[in-house]
Amino acid sequence: MSHRKFSAPRHGSLGFLPRKRSRRHRGKVKSFPKDDPSKPVHLTAFLGYKAGMTHIVREVDRPGSKVNKKEVVEAVTIVETPPMIVVGVVGYVNTPRGLRSFKTVFAEHMSDECKRRFYKNWYKSKKKAFTKYCKKWQDEEGKKQLEKDFAAMKKYCQVIRVICHTQMRMLPLRQKKAHLMEVQVNGGTISDKVDWAREKLEQAVLVNNVFTQDEMIDIIGVTKGHGYKGVTSRWHTKKLPRKTHRGLRKVACIGAWHPARVAFSVARAGQKGYHHRTEINKKIYKIGQGYHQKDGKLVKNNASTEYDLSNKSINPMGGFVHYGEVRNDFVMLKGCVVGTKKRVLTLRKSLLVQTSRRAQEKIDLKFIDTTSKFGHGRFQTVEEKKVFMGPLKKDRIAKEETALTHGPRAATGTVLQPEQKVGQISKRNFRRRTKIPEVIFFFSCSHFKDKQKKVTIFLYVEVKTEYILT
Repeated sequence: MSHRKFSAPRHGSLGFLPRKRSRRHRGKVKSFPKDDPSKPVHLTAFLGYKAGMTHIVREVDRPGSKVNKKEVVEAVTIVETPPMIVVGVVGYVNTPRGLRSFKTVFAEHMSDECKRRFYKNWYKSKKKAFTKYCKKWQDEEGKKQLEKDFAAMKKYCQVIRVICHTQMRMLPLRQKKAHLMEVQVNGGTISDKVDWAREKLEQAVLVNNVFTQDEMIDIIGVTKGHGYKGVTSRWHTKKLPRKTHRGLRKVACIGAWHPARVAFSVARAGQKGYHHRTEINKKIYKIGQGYHQKDGKLVKNNASTEYDLSNKSINPMGGFVHYGEVRNDFVMLKGCVVGTKKRVLTLRKSLLVQTSRRAQEKIDLKFIDTTSKFGHGRFQTVEEKKVFMGPLKKDRIAKEETALTHGPRAATGTVLQPEQKVGQISKRNFRRRTKIPEVIFFFSCSHFKDKQKKVTIFLYVEVKTEYILT
């Protein structure tokens, strides 16, 4: 067939041009939700780190739908969200050309992971950031100036934002430099906002103080990068027939003779991925609590449900692939989100008024899958695997080594070690003690003389009672 059967004049959206690498690694909030003074003071965004995906089972609560009261399996993404630290307050005033920053006040104390953000090379620097500024909080003149700044914010500003940073030391990542961002404070009067921000300086803000379960939020981040790609991969144009001259993963006609240039709208090869994107309407299925101490014990049980009472954490067996173990608070979102594992994501409150049935649906999780995400996972917990597999060889060896190192002691006070050379074994060399739990030994008897030849014999002795050398 020498002709195209179907016409396909346009592949790919022109709304995301230019398709180039993002200038920033952390997603930028280009607009915050509209302020409502009638609501209490609250933050409008948070930072988290993508850990990986799993799946859940839940019962749908959607009257009138065919799947109402039926169980469905859905994919979810786990985003780890350790507490953020407030280290500054910024006031903005409205101008004919938009917002202009009016005053900025930083906290007295800052951690090194926050200061690293202000340096390109922390190792070679003198690490003196904010050493002069923090003295404002200590002398009388500086305190008066800070009071004036806060009073001026209350008098002149229309928008108040706080400067927050993440805590990298709490994450299983190599990076030490914290991510820093301004988060808008909504609700209450300007005076309430400034007082709230001042109280929160140097304090931790938890994710459950910003978002709630069943809420619809927006995810802002940078997509996974794929490098320089051809036109078929980048724009998903149709491949040409097999016998096409000079390649078939191409666009056959890139434009007319005149105008003698290629239009911007023609699909071309170039950068694919690592683009800044905002995805709206991601539903929060669960806000989980991280590992915590209770009655002197470490509690990891944050993935059990009303229907699945097994004691397990949100981490799959072996941890999240290419991420590690989630130890802090986390947010479980429906579906997928942009970016690779470990990528920092900006979670923002929705700009829309959510009125749809899906947005208002209450989520009741029945089961959260915690099988290994590397290969074919079959077991939810380590205990479940042990019950199914039974005692393994490595467990037996570990038990034997424990018994040998912490078990019977010789008369001189030394512990019998594995493969210890004892010489000829006879009953007169041992003094028997009864009513002792089962102990297993390895003996290597070298040069045991037989009548015919001299051989080395390795004996595996399993005894039900304990023997001590005399």
